[in-house]
Amino acid sequence: MPIVTHTPIRRLSQAEFGDLAYGVMGCIFEIHCEFGRFFDEKIYKRELAHRYPGVELEVRIDATHGAFTKAHYIDALVQGGGVFEMKTVDALAPRHSAQLLHYLLLAELGHGKLVNLKKDTVEHEFVNSALSRADRIRFAISDSGWSDRVPGAAGFRDILTELLRDWGTGLDLQLYEEGVTYFLGGQNRVLAEAEVFTSNYSLGHQRIHLAAPGVAFLLTALHEGESNFETHIHRFLSHTNLEAVLWANISLKRVRFTRITAQRTARTATEK
Repeated sequence: MPIVTHTPIRRLSQAEFGDLAYGVMGCIFEIHCEFGRFFDEKIYKRELAHRYPGVELEVRIDATHGAFTKAHYIDALVQGGGVFEMKTVDALAPRHSAQLLHYLLLAELGHGKLVNLKKDTVEHEFVNSALSRADRIRFAISDSGWSDRVPGAAGFRDILTELLRDWGTGLDLQLYEEGVTYFLGGQNRVLAEAEVFTSNYSLGHQRIHLAAPGVAFLLTALHEGESNFETHIHRFLSHTNLEAVLWANISLKRVRFTRITAQRTARTATEK
């Protein structure tokens, strides 16, 4: 199984989750009123588990593929089907809702609630998904700008495609990146420092992921602006000694593979 849950999970309808969320949020409001806004999130989660029936904390879900396993932990699972992600931050941001959506997709649940207890009044928002894993493994591949003749290209493409066919699209890019890194040989082989320079001097080094010596790989989940992003990859290449970047843009219905090669127009750092 590509996704392994370590506790029984049931999918709630929108109405069922709405009723559950009403009760849970009432309890959270009471806790916030009594405890205030300055505690760590673990304190609020533990108190919720004491007060509200059927709350399980740090529920583990594993994404697996072959020998690779990545563990994820849901903050609070209520009555087997309600996911509540607790935060103590200055303000909720898109990355927080993206994290909750990632958990919903992994668990194939439709509804969750994001809760921030650090403000004067509790900040909260619903996060929903109607997508199943079966929906997310039905994606098309676009590769008109690709070439397997670039070192590392065939292996990178095959590994990422296998991961996406197993887990589906729409998940956190870091999961795919860690999976690709593992199957390309691990961090010691894949992570490297690329020298960054102008035509006259070196500016230092920046960490990159290598599919092969001199060939970096990059994953994105852009919904628009791919052409502009590609322009910036060319600029990046022009200030390093890398020969190419293997770029995969992962959207829900399409995965676009592009290889971008360096066009040398200035002296490299080794020519100084």
